[in-house]
Amino acid sequence: MMRGTKMLGRAGAVTMAVVSGVSGMALGTANPEAGAAPQAAVAAPASVECAEVRDKVGTLEGRVTPNACAFMKRQIVFGETPTGTLPQAGGTGHPRVAAYLDIFDPEATLWEAGGAAQRGHTTIGDSIVKSLRLAPDLRYRGTEVVADGAVVMFGQWNEVTIKGHKVAYPQIARNVLSDDGKTMQARRYYDRYTVFRSAAPELRNLFEGITDSGPLDEGGAGRPFRADDITTRLAAWNGEDVEALTGGAGHGALTAPGLAAPLETRDGKAAYLRRLFDHADLRLQAGQVAFGRTNTYVEWHGAVTSSKGAKIPFGIVERFGPAGEWELTFDTLPLIADQAEIGAMFQRLSQP
Repeated sequence: MMRGTKMLGRAGAVTMAVVSGVSGMALGTANPEAGAAPQAAVAAPASVECAEVRDKVGTLEGRVTPNACAFMKRQIVFGETPTGTLPQAGGTGHPRVAAYLDIFDPEATLWEAGGAAQRGHTTIGDSIVKSLRLAPDLRYRGTEVVADGAVVMFGQWNEVTIKGHKVAYPQIARNVLSDDGKTMQARRYYDRYTVFRSAAPELRNLFEGITDSGPLDEGGAGRPFRADDITTRLAAWNGEDVEALTGGAGHGALTAPGLAAPLETRDGKAAYLRRLFDHADLRLQAGQVAFGRTNTYVEWHGAVTSSKGAKIPFGIVERFGPAGEWELTFDTLPLIADQAEIGAMFQRLSQP
């Protein structure tokens, strides 16, 4: 659950793999030509308890089918497996590398911050080896998780050390599953700026200075997001319709990349979106949606043309929460730096 890597060298690719977090550690991004997610296998209609997962995440909601439960167990096993001795190139037998690859179908694709999707265990395994060698202390915990049959939106909080700096950041791991709970198609959404800023102080925060103003956005949680809303909300994102986007979200706080604190006023939320649209021309399509009892995740993916004129694979995930809260997850890095600058940052981060 963002940006091209073809111009980056080997070191750039390696570093990008590191900062992606949990299941998103292996390098790869959405391919805008790939279209919508493949049709998921038909899952069993009944929901299961999946107590082993519920005990280890903040919340677990939705239709937790057996394949969704199996996937989440594998996801948690990878997070809990210590790296220990660093894996070597081609070291798919390393316990943590093996636990990671167990999440994916042998022909799975993985889309992340930067370039084209990666496919298959060989490519994904090579990336996770490089990632663990550079950041063996990676840990994460599940936050708000919603399963909807063969689709799982796994909200998480990642913690990792980058060049001696402790870094923590949120991520949404979006997965389409097979009958046996293996990931067939994965997308990872997170903000690379949060990871790079400690090693690249010249980076500016795109949303610096955005704060609340005016009266509180009151009115309660509002109407829950529904499937019927997808078409109009997609049009609002592509049409840069600030009023429709803020009005269609809940009246609770907005949490989003680059904010020092959540925004609680309609004017503050509108200012945030206007800043985004000043630097980004979005061309998105609807992705996956996962409906829970109190949380709903909605994915939009496609491309963005930055203010620098570059067209980059891009995506946004929205979460609508129980108290009307509205959370956005996306990458701001391609909106504030061009490919040459991003490549130089990757090189810097990958050096000892």
